[in-house]
Amino acid sequence: METEIKTFPAQLVERRWLSQKTFEITFSKPASYDIRAGQRIRIYYQALERDYTPVSAPQDPEITFCIRKVDAGQFTPVLSTAEIGAQFAISGPDGYFTFKPSPRPPVFVATGTGIAPFCAMVRAGAAGFTLLHGVDDPHELYYRSEFEFAADRYIPCISDKNPSYSEYFRGRVTDYLEQHLSAAQYDFYLCGRREMIREVTWLVDEKYPGSLIYSEMFF
Repeated sequence: METEIKTFPAQLVERRWLSQKTFEITFSKPASYDIRAGQRIRIYYQALERDYTPVSAPQDPEITFCIRKVDAGQFTPVLSTAEIGAQFAISGPDGYFTFKPSPRPPVFVATGTGIAPFCAMVRAGAAGFTLLHGVDDPHELYYRSEFEFAADRYIPCISDKNPSYSEYFRGRVTDYLEQHLSAAQYDFYLCGRREMIREVTWLVDEKYPGSLIYSEMFF
């Protein structure tokens, strides 16, 4: 017998566009809804459902997500156009992609909107980490000022070879790890596309033996 999933009502209260394709969307937070930074929430609307990880801190009075609109997708076009005040539902939270303090230095590695759980962790108080954020161009560094303040080292990795981006590391996050992260034991937290997680996992096994890897896949 299947266990019935408990859902909570959540009202859409705000949507803020960060770029032509990426937006923040904020929902009311149900009373007594407890979440840890880095956990994911399932959002329901009519017959649709999808998991997302908030950028908001657990102590915030509302729940905010950073979402990239996929034109050919089913759910993100709905989230990008639903009227303010629309009624959704949420369940969870679920997942174990949470910050786990240890003697090893933490290294956060994200691509695109995979930055979301790290934003929540920073807003919940995480500090003293190295963060690599892989994006196509600097306009996608939506939370740059927060990370520059909290991180020991914040390294945007820009894949676009435009010479005007010379202040940034130009290349993929794996390129930076191969070229610049000194050999040691770390706690790696990986969030982003499947290919990045696979390549960084292989690199960590080869170059940073004894390190731990925690990962969460974002599409």
